Amino acid sequence: MLGVASTSTEAAGRVEELRPDVVLVDVNLAGESGFHLARRLARADDGRDSTVILMSTQEAADLADLIAASPAAGFLAKSDLSAEAIRRILNGGMC
Repeated sequence: MLGVASTSTEAAGRVEELRPDVVLVDVNLAGESGFHLARRLARADDGRDSTVILMSTQEAADLADLIAASPAAGFLAKSDLSAEAIRRILNGGMC
């Protein structure tokens, strides 16, 4: 099932409702922090095992410290976003 959200609050609600396997989070959510949302989702996971993957138009090197401090499973630049890249992260590979 697929869900889309524009704000952190909306996203948290959609994750609670849909219980997805994977949550793609843009680090810039209409003036909100995707990093904050990733932490919020990790705290609220309650065993649902949703894997959070951060993404951005920025490159990983530009956000390295924030990515490292994040509970997200990985990061993808939007230019690298693909099903295969998501699978690599889900299988423990770094992107």
